[in-house]
Amino acid sequence: MNGFGRKWPMRTASACSALALGLAVGPRPARAEDPPPAPDEVVITARHLNEARDSIQTHIGASVYALSDQAIQNQPGGADIPFNQTLLQAPGVSQDSFGQVHLRNDHANIQYRIDGVILPEGISFFGQSLASRFAASIDLITGSLPAQYGLVTTGIVDIHTKTAAVQPGGSVGLYGGSHGWIEPSAEYAGTAGTFNYYVSGDFTRDGIGVENPTASKSPIHDQTQQGHGFALLEDVLDPDSRISAILGYYQGSFQIPDNPGQTPVYPYGGQTSFNSATLNEHQLESNDYAVVTYLHAQDSYDFQVSAFERYSRLAFAPDGIGDLMFYGLTQTALRQDMSEGVQGDGTYLLSRDHSVRAGFLFTAERALAATGSEVFPCLAADCSSVAATPVSIADSGAKTGFTYSAYLQDEWRLTPEITLNFGLRYDILNGYTNTDQISPRFNAVWKLGDDTTLHAGYSRYFTPPALELIAGQSLAKFAGTTGYPPGYSPAAPPLDGPILPERSNYYDLGADHSFLPGLKFGIDGYVKIAKDLIDEGQFGAPIILSVFNYAHGNVFGAEFTGSFDRDDWSIYDNFSFGRERATQLVSQQFNFTPQQIGFIANNYIYTDHSQWYTLSGGVSYNWQGTRLNTDIVYGTGMRQSVGDIPNGATVAPYAQINLGVNRRFEAVLGQSVELGFNVINLTDRDYILRSGSGVGVFAPQYGPRRAFYSSLRLFF
Repeated sequence: MNGFGRKWPMRTASACSALALGLAVGPRPARAEDPPPAPDEVVITARHLNEARDSIQTHIGASVYALSDQAIQNQPGGADIPFNQTLLQAPGVSQDSFGQVHLRNDHANIQYRIDGVILPEGISFFGQSLASRFAASIDLITGSLPAQYGLVTTGIVDIHTKTAAVQPGGSVGLYGGSHGWIEPSAEYAGTAGTFNYYVSGDFTRDGIGVENPTASKSPIHDQTQQGHGFALLEDVLDPDSRISAILGYYQGSFQIPDNPGQTPVYPYGGQTSFNSATLNEHQLESNDYAVVTYLHAQDSYDFQVSAFERYSRLAFAPDGIGDLMFYGLTQTALRQDMSEGVQGDGTYLLSRDHSVRAGFLFTAERALAATGSEVFPCLAADCSSVAATPVSIADSGAKTGFTYSAYLQDEWRLTPEITLNFGLRYDILNGYTNTDQISPRFNAVWKLGDDTTLHAGYSRYFTPPALELIAGQSLAKFAGTTGYPPGYSPAAPPLDGPILPERSNYYDLGADHSFLPGLKFGIDGYVKIAKDLIDEGQFGAPIILSVFNYAHGNVFGAEFTGSFDRDDWSIYDNFSFGRERATQLVSQQFNFTPQQIGFIANNYIYTDHSQWYTLSGGVSYNWQGTRLNTDIVYGTGMRQSVGDIPNGATVAPYAQINLGVNRRFEAVLGQSVELGFNVINLTDRDYILRSGSGVGVFAPQYGPRRAFYSSLRLFF
């Protein structure tokens, strides 16, 4: 979508949205010039307002990879597969355990937006609180971002929701297969007078909720139940304005899978053995959000103001005896987080070639962490012997944090070939630390003819730590017990530096070229130099991430993209390489052993989620009404420790190939019906995502084995 509402169809990889695609820049065309998509005037107005909403945002100088609705449907499993799997189609996205994805080798640091409005961070860990089902298209924006994008900046995932103005009607479906997966779903979009609405929901029950800690085909104790609900409600107030509401719901319950054959470390009473295949740990997650937005569009200016709120909750229930015997700690953990705020963005067209954008963001957040622990008192200084009876320790912490942000940027088309975008952003953080930063941004785009575009940019970034992942609890309460960090004593406690915001300089350079109609290629290179680099890891039995900082970090890499969309063929291929390295732990040091701290203090190490090479690709072909598709994900593997070197090696490379076939039958009993069949991991190769070693890595996780799924969907 360019700054004035014109959209490039299907999948694209562009440097600067419309400019990179060679479209002319000028004032928004008169509405009378647009051919009406339908006789319903309300639908026409809704589409015009969608274009105005998209014009408020600019992608000048950034790299934008767009997944259309057709691209989502073309993947094996279509919109029924989890949202993180859909993102693996994009360049620079690597898969990790626990449903996580990483972009350009940064840990998470991905900002999610719905129709341009920021969704505050949530605590959901295993589950995907967002669903591919309600997306009409997805934009992944990376690189040197303009000033309106801040705080979480490695990438922006902007989901454009389905509406009756784009996709009226609805469907009900059933997806399922191996491991007892069953997933009923429904969605519908319609209009009533000036009111447009879209609603969707699904429920999943499956025998693999978390990655298997073994290479077996069927994990032990790994059931999950998850549900999504989503609603978009819009009321067109007049031809130039509307008010809308977005409501989202996610609930998930997970059994923590067991790894058989493990040996207990501690006795419990007179018990010295415990079958690790019978451990009974559970985790519950929920994420609910609501956004209310007012949009106004005029010929020379557009603006949008949104109020949002998000509540998330995570609860971990241990195996009372088993966790004590294996870890010396059984811990019931609860995290809750409530975020609310206001976001405003606007654009003003000074002339045909000159526009100014400005905006603000205010967020208030309340995070709570509470634990109830049982630990063994130590009878020896090194805890080599412990008391037979555990003791209970209650601990909790809560924090309220605020962020204040404002930006101003100037987009100027100097010549028909050259466009510049200057910006300045100011962010204030009041949380566990109180600080601020002024962040300049500069982007340039140069069109070389009709088929080639170059872009370059520099951005100063300021990234606060995730408040909801900071426990703020007391180590001193665990002194002299098996819950105290190993290798330390109360007389010589570990350091516990405050968690700091990350500050970085980001440089990006790339090009796009169209060789033939439908055939496009792109290349993008980037360098990031960070101070107080933020990372996350799982430390201890509760499956909850914790935040920490490295004093210095650097990231570099390059991405190559290609796509071909013509007639019955749709092909894409992405290849990326890069690395992230860091040194000197400066916060949450108690999560690391003295040996790890000493090594990292004097050496740069690879971060645990750094993967050298990542590849994704897919082919879809429409053969006489039957859609055949395949995709592949390849990676050289995440890091693991070797000897005394943290993250000194990688796990084995892997490749996963998926196949799909689906066909839509029209006028079956008066309705349209679509049938599908998919094969996941066609070669049934067992591959490991995590070995259980490395900084912030606690247990092994394997990728999925071969599985078969079918789908039935009825349209109305």
